[in-house]
Amino acid sequence: MESEPPKNILRLGLPSGSLQEPTLELFKRAGFNIVVSSRSYRPAVDDPELELRLLRAQEMGRYVDHGFLDCGITGKDWIEENKAVVEVLAEFNYSRATKQPTRWVLVVPENSPIQSVKDLEGKRIATEAVGLTQEYLKKNGVKAEVEFSWGATEVKVPELVDAIVDITETGSSLRANKLRIVDTLTVSYPQFVSSKAAYQDEWKRKKMETLVMLLRGALEAREKVGLKMNVPASVLAEVLKVLPSERSPTISQLANTDWVAVETVIAETVVREIIPQLKSLGAEGIVEYPLNKVIP
Repeated sequence: MESEPPKNILRLGLPSGSLQEPTLELFKRAGFNIVVSSRSYRPAVDDPELELRLLRAQEMGRYVDHGFLDCGITGKDWIEENKAVVEVLAEFNYSRATKQPTRWVLVVPENSPIQSVKDLEGKRIATEAVGLTQEYLKKNGVKAEVEFSWGATEVKVPELVDAIVDITETGSSLRANKLRIVDTLTVSYPQFVSSKAAYQDEWKRKKMETLVMLLRGALEAREKVGLKMNVPASVLAEVLKVLPSERSPTISQLANTDWVAVETVIAETVVREIIPQLKSLGAEGIVEYPLNKVIP
């Protein structure tokens, strides 16, 4: 006998494109198995209360705002660009390739005479973020022509336009194309956003808050590991001085009262430095293990 479908469903949008893989990896670490078909924009997930859609980050805010989706993950920049009216439940510090936020930057050729936004008066600018660029120019009292770019924006200067507004994390691609950053318009991390209606629904709001808690826990655990060991009670105070724990480590008495078990969570980069110190103090059975989530 087939089980009845759940009465409550949360329609969640996930970003396709450059944010797709890091977002799917984040959900995996949070405990969700998502399977994406190359021919479908409806990924499968092992949570019967979730209904997923895979959509361009550029469009996500609008679909959430209009209620076609209950919630979604998209960049703060695209929320601003679309002037989407949504509830922001969380901001997540991950990007396409690094932990750095993406930046929308004003860019010109290396040898361009343009040195500031004021030099754009009467010039032509190409960008995917027309709204962000127009707001930036208005704020700076500059009148310039802004045209939408369908892609390959970097190759349009200087032959087709005087400047571009493009997105970057590290700026390495811009430098490789002999381009120079003049100014930064905005910085952006992915945000978990909800429609106003979904946020007012008690079940959906609690479901979204649970998702946010798990995703934050997965991000928190990204560069941390667990560490446990057995320590002679006589040197416990010295061992605790070595451990840079966020909170006091867990200490348990062993059957042999001369020894205690110590367990803690620390940054992965620190482990290689402190394990030799712990060993020299007499710690034994030192075990380092990976973490999927750390819930504060």
